[in-house]
Amino acid sequence: MDVKVSLCYLVLLLFSLSSAEDVKLVVKGVTSIAITDNNFICATLDWWPANKCNYGDCPWGQTGILNLDLNNKILTNAIKAFNPLRIRLGGSVEDQIVYQFGKQKKCPHFKKKEGGLFGFSTVCLPKKRWDEVHDFFNKTGVKLIFGLNALTGKKNSVEDKLNWVGNWNPKNAISLMKYTISKGYKIDSYELGNELCAEGIGARVDSVQYAKDITRLRHIVNLLYPDASRRPKVLGPGGFYGKEWFQSFLLNVAPGVVDGVTHHIYNLGAGVDKDLINKIQDPYYLSQVAETFKSVAQAVKEFTPWAAPWVGEAGGAYNSGSKDVSHTFVNGFWYLDQLGMTSTLNHKVYCRQTLAGGNYGLLNTTTFIPNPDIMAILWHRLMGSKVLLVSHEGSPFLRAYAHCSKKGPGVTVLLINMSNSTTFNVSLVDDMNLYPILKTRLEEDKRLCGKNTI
Repeated sequence: MDVKVSLCYLVLLLFSLSSAEDVKLVVKGVTSIAITDNNFICATLDWWPANKCNYGDCPWGQTGILNLDLNNKILTNAIKAFNPLRIRLGGSVEDQIVYQFGKQKKCPHFKKKEGGLFGFSTVCLPKKRWDEVHDFFNKTGVKLIFGLNALTGKKNSVEDKLNWVGNWNPKNAISLMKYTISKGYKIDSYELGNELCAEGIGARVDSVQYAKDITRLRHIVNLLYPDASRRPKVLGPGGFYGKEWFQSFLLNVAPGVVDGVTHHIYNLGAGVDKDLINKIQDPYYLSQVAETFKSVAQAVKEFTPWAAPWVGEAGGAYNSGSKDVSHTFVNGFWYLDQLGMTSTLNHKVYCRQTLAGGNYGLLNTTTFIPNPDIMAILWHRLMGSKVLLVSHEGSPFLRAYAHCSKKGPGVTVLLINMSNSTTFNVSLVDDMNLYPILKTRLEEDKRLCGKNTI
């Protein structure tokens, strides 16, 4: 039979390779083991101002939502190349952003504030900037996720200053939505709040209260967007996974309230960790986070089966990433492996922190010239939504992932060599050759990934 296979092969040569290993790779094309969204690849843009610093490094420059150069041709062309790219506007200070709509007339700028959330004061999204952002996204074909301030109407608990209590006040958000609709601006999804779940980071909201708040958001979205075919999705909670909090939240939302259950991942640790480069190339370390992905997926399946798990933000190393590692080629070992791992574990979307900004941008902070991890565009173009099971009995330093090809019949395989001393001679085996009875049946069905494929 004809064989059509796309191979993405990543290898980093830090040392001389001294040995070779023959590996037989079995791609099981009988059935898919998971389904991703057609636009699985996603990137974020944050609110951080230029004076956001970590460890004496201030890597954000003019990449914040309020000051990003939307006329930059390199930035424009990078986004257009994905055709389309899903972008999430949000981040740590999302829950202290007010919008210059409705009764919100004053529009304050970012200011350092002792005792403020993440050290900054409340800041405003000007109406003019909202217009500029949408004009830019319309020209570049972006599928927009917009994170809403979930703390309006709430106040700090007397007993616990990290805990915010009270009902969400949606008035300012409703004014923004109504204006957005009146201008014909497209929103793919609204997400409520940033990192307010479980233990929280700068602030925390109780799981039952958050379920109540996001239910209110769903009612508002349904009311303002009566045409279900054009209605934005509702996402949440957009924070770090805690089993007890997540299960309580999911138990307290009715069917249809949330479309995507978003969680954040920074499994490499702090950006100043001197062992970061070794973690990135250690398959045993990288595999540890799989338990989180499995647990999230299982919770969603058990409590909200109508929804799907999303990685709403993932930057590898937290606190703006590593200035020596996160923007380099070696970071691709972590990034590509997580794309493969999360898709295998039934996550629909994966949002990389960031498109530009911090040390972990897909694009350079000042020039917008692509960093090596822009190779995610190959995933976007080649990997289809149907995820296939891949197995081999070789070294764990060889990672392998496979999907039905995105365009046309075929299978696309991603191979990652994490060893600095071994090359792998890989031969592909179609499981139809292992199971002739299944082969006959699937040939009649023209195969999962199309006719005449591996």
